[in-house]
Amino acid sequence: MQQLIECVPNFSEGNDLNIIKQITDQIESVEGVKLLNVDPGKATNRTVVTLVGEPQAVIEAAFRAIKKAGELIDMSKHKGEHPRMGATDVCPLIPIANISMEETAKYAQELAKRVGEELQLPVYLYEAAQPKKERNNLSVIRAGEYEGFFKKIKQPEWKPDFGPAEFDAKRGATVIGARDFLVAYNVNLNTTSVRRANAIAFDVREAGRVKKENNKTVLDANGKPASIPGTLKSVKAIGWYIEEYGIAQISMNLTNINITPVHIAFDEVCKKAEQRGMRVTGSELVGLIPLKAMLDAGKYFLKKQKRSTGVSEKELIKIAVKSMVLDELTSFKPEERIIEYMLANKADSKLVGMSLTAFADETASESPAPGGGSISAYIGALGAALATMVANLSSHKKGWDERWEEFSDWADKGEHYKSELIKLVDADTKAFNQIMVAFGLPKSNNEEKAARTKAIQDATKFAIDIPFKVMQTAHASLGVIKAMAEIGNPNSVSDAGVAALCARSAVIGAFMNVRINAKDFEDKNFVNDIIAKGKEIENKTIELETEILKIVNEKIGV
Repeated sequence: MQQLIECVPNFSEGNDLNIIKQITDQIESVEGVKLLNVDPGKATNRTVVTLVGEPQAVIEAAFRAIKKAGELIDMSKHKGEHPRMGATDVCPLIPIANISMEETAKYAQELAKRVGEELQLPVYLYEAAQPKKERNNLSVIRAGEYEGFFKKIKQPEWKPDFGPAEFDAKRGATVIGARDFLVAYNVNLNTTSVRRANAIAFDVREAGRVKKENNKTVLDANGKPASIPGTLKSVKAIGWYIEEYGIAQISMNLTNINITPVHIAFDEVCKKAEQRGMRVTGSELVGLIPLKAMLDAGKYFLKKQKRSTGVSEKELIKIAVKSMVLDELTSFKPEERIIEYMLANKADSKLVGMSLTAFADETASESPAPGGGSISAYIGALGAALATMVANLSSHKKGWDERWEEFSDWADKGEHYKSELIKLVDADTKAFNQIMVAFGLPKSNNEEKAARTKAIQDATKFAIDIPFKVMQTAHASLGVIKAMAEIGNPNSVSDAGVAALCARSAVIGAFMNVRINAKDFEDKNFVNDIIAKGKEIENKTIELETEILKIVNEKIGV
């Protein structure tokens, strides 16, 4: 499977778009790398760039960008609100898919060594790439910033990991490392006071603030300054003033969004701001964010309203954006800010991206795909969608307020099945196309014949697996459908009945595709096993449909 790493270099230029473009052109010159996001900041005079690709390609792109930044940016003239020490201030690598942190750290060390030796630039390792714990923290490495590094680099304990121990007045130094996915997140305040913004930052950041009594620093048992911890774990924060917008912000790095998600950070800053007589007016993301973080935020704010969370991805993202006012300063476009959307291949969702009419026309055309497998998946998705609708209507039904959470849970399940079946619409057509490609492979000699036969068998197995997954998912959705027929809004019981018909048709239709594709598969043990399992699912589905329709018809009563 393809290994993917993300790289998020921060360049000390946020105003000259021509310089930024020359740097990003270097990144895009490398085959196998995708430039996902370029986020310049005028007040910080800093641009955060996000790229992703296979490790060696990412390393090459990062090297070229670091080299070009050193040529174009003069740090002796640089001014900006953000801490910095070099033209390429920091360059982290982040594991994304099929690669460990340990492997990613080795790639970071490889990049750092090359930058230090070939570009003669002082380089420090940080986070997972730095073997010395006492110097793996970025803020500790960068302490003193550009101005202080002329002396700092001469100290034995601050000798660079790679490159000369001479501070380059024009290029500065850079920090390269490997870390977990970090979300850079700023919260906007209705004040211009950096001191008051910092007070909130100290309230929430994990490191907190230095403990003082009678204006004197309190020392701990080791004689070091004692601290009062902040309220948010895995959060770094400072306050600053952004002249571009005329406001102060809390600038945060969320270093582990599983421990402190974006929505919790936002709410906590709101709470601390109010305690100090200030208001949060909005927030902004710097760079990209994982889809799950946005979906979790949407569900969090819906739950606070006691509303069902079983709604579409699009709706959850909308709720998250509006709740955290992520569009206060600039527009928030999910397709440009969510990493999974940036990486998505549009060809993988060609059918589901069509209008209903276009989908029907494509199905009716002389092309053999989409065929019965894709249609079965779509029918199943409609059944799950109807069940979800009944759950959502029930969750919001007047007089049923105490049951909103129960129905929200059912809606969540229904939305999950719907989303999975939607993905399988295109997956089934892709499976058919792979068979066609395999049959078109050359067969002029024994080696080619063997490769062609293997490709046909692999594609055939995929073409069996996909409709079988449709069967499993559509059958599972009947649990939600039956519950909605039994306990859902009685005015929508007929919708539950139609949902059951859809699920049954999806299972039976998908099983036909399993069977017809299994005919040509050589592994007969696998075929016998999958057919037996499919028959069991089909029988259970028909039984459940009968039970549900009995409930529905009794409730309709006419």
